[in-house]
Amino acid sequence: MPFACILTGVSLSNQPLRIALGQIDATVGDLDGNAARIASMIGGAREQGAALVVFPELALCGYPPEDLLLKAGFLDAARRTLEELAVETAGIVAVVGFPERADDVYNAAAVLADGRLVATYRKMYLPNYGVFDEHRYFQVGTQPAILELNGAQVGLTVCEDVWEPGPPATSEALAGAQLIVNLSASPYHAGKPRARERMLAQRARDSLVAVAFCNMVGGQDELVFDGMSAVIDARGEVLARASQFDEELLFCTVDLGAVAAERLRDTSHREAVRRERASGRELARLGSLELATDDRSAQTGGAVAEPLGPEAEIHAALITGLRDYVDKNGFGGVVLGLSGGVDSALVAILAVDALGPERVSCVVMPSRHSSSGTQEDARRLAASLGVRMYELEIEEPYRAYEELLAEPFEGREPDIAEENLQARIRGNLLMALSNKFGGLVLVTGNKSELSVGYSTLYGDMAGGFAPIKDVFKGWVYRLLDWREGQASGELVPPEIISRPPSAELRPDQRDEDSLPPYELLDRILAGYVEDDLDVEQLERRGLPREEVERVIALVDGAEHKRRQAPPGIRISTKAFGRDRRLPITNRYGARSAVQ
Repeated sequence: MPFACILTGVSLSNQPLRIALGQIDATVGDLDGNAARIASMIGGAREQGAALVVFPELALCGYPPEDLLLKAGFLDAARRTLEELAVETAGIVAVVGFPERADDVYNAAAVLADGRLVATYRKMYLPNYGVFDEHRYFQVGTQPAILELNGAQVGLTVCEDVWEPGPPATSEALAGAQLIVNLSASPYHAGKPRARERMLAQRARDSLVAVAFCNMVGGQDELVFDGMSAVIDARGEVLARASQFDEELLFCTVDLGAVAAERLRDTSHREAVRRERASGRELARLGSLELATDDRSAQTGGAVAEPLGPEAEIHAALITGLRDYVDKNGFGGVVLGLSGGVDSALVAILAVDALGPERVSCVVMPSRHSSSGTQEDARRLAASLGVRMYELEIEEPYRAYEELLAEPFEGREPDIAEENLQARIRGNLLMALSNKFGGLVLVTGNKSELSVGYSTLYGDMAGGFAPIKDVFKGWVYRLLDWREGQASGELVPPEIISRPPSAELRPDQRDEDSLPPYELLDRILAGYVEDDLDVEQLERRGLPREEVERVIALVDGAEHKRRQAPPGIRISTKAFGRDRRLPITNRYGARSAVQ
């Protein structure tokens, strides 16, 4: 039946409201593709009797669109696509995130109903920390907003609006909203999904309101979105929860009568309501919409997916980010060097898990310093994974380099220059295979190595994407151990795990010849890189001062190398790239630069 879009006074519904959350994997800039995904889910929600379907923040254009938002043509195209999408909303209300161009540009939620754009809500809190810089692109919204749907009062918020413990969500609840919907593009980091859900539960309890949170999924360059959309009742209990890292249309029937009953039993908010009314804060009432629903609305709640454990969650984040980077950028497959060490082993496994063995090529490139054990383990792993394997000896080109450099190097002992030549030959070979066959070169370095510059520019840092760039060495072992436990038989040769780490660029080389033990190194790096602690603070954590000072000098001296590293998947609270931004030219503290 058609909608009546008229302003009415506040009323509270005691009827259940069936809603759907469209957790989609949007691609930045793919307006038509994203709209098609949204339209398909609108149709699915309508078929299953939902009155309201909600999509993530900026779902129409993908998140974050960055400087695309500075292009007038892009904003105008988004508006045209939104208006075309509205045609799909016969018999259902859809709330879709989009960039609204008006007097300025706003991060907005569009209310689509009866084939047209009915109203918009503009995000009021714009994050400008960590990976976010929304103040660069958007103007702030000024009004909380409530939509009346079948007599139910529904408050609208976008992402950061609900992280802020106050308006607009509290203003909407105090003005009568029984359900707060939140359109979100909440980037993943380890442990965030559960912490975020606890925050949402607290918001629901604080305001005696049900909360419906719809999050993005998928990878976008260095960011990964984990989904885990949820509906939470006024007591903070989860009524429905979507899976992590997968597209899903989640259904839930919300008992709005239970929200009204909670408010009757708990009258502590009456004074807050009076203060809100007296504050003069403007609140937009977007109109009243009515539509027919079916009997499926009577059964409350929905499916509740179980959250992933720590290792499974990070593994899922890494394969999601890798798969989407490869697929969304049009690569047919990937190629990587397989050394027989833990880092390349993990990257190879992630690539197979993300793309399938038929799209993964591994290259074994032994040198005069490569042990027979590491090379044989690399071959065994490639066979276990079922990937294509190339074997390219680098001794002959290395000798050619030695001869070419013999005169300028005369009288000098072999050192890091000769070591790095081997890594750079390998980088050249991988890039040649990439150029010939079109596969994306994966860099296999981890966060511990990248932090201290234990890597070679234009060598093992050469490539297009670094899947474990934000994974400390200790977590490399932890993820390999977990993944081995998921396999039906032996996946990783045990010698790869037990062998002391080595770059094998000189005789009897071990990583610990140049670095503290990784267990200690990771603790120092976590404090200095992710928590921004200084020497004294790290020493108070029980870390040896001499090693702390050495590691800090290495980290600071490697800034120029990290700027030239390829993008990689963010899984921590502070990753190199979008998060941690320090000047290359910097005289604060001791520094030593090695390439």
